[in-house]
Amino acid sequence: MAAGGFAFGIFANKRPLGAGILVHPLVLFFVVVAAALLALRVIYARPVPEVIPDRALVYGCSAGLAAFLVGNYISVFVLAAR
Repeated sequence: MAAGGFAFGIFANKRPLGAGILVHPLVLFFVVVAAALLALRVIYARPVPEVIPDRALVYGCSAGLAAFLVGNYISVFVLAAR
């Protein structure tokens, strides 16, 4: 989650898919996360909280969001200064 959030955060400033809210990199990141959790549900044929505990899901989403913000900060302030 953290690596994915960081990767999406690095490209967030460029907005490669347009300026709409539904194609914002943060929204796309959580769409990818939701798709991965649905795939996990189909593969294991059990509810996701039986495979991954609820707290781990919340911590993972929080870590992904924090990493997104760090990646966005690096993209805007550190890489733009070069």
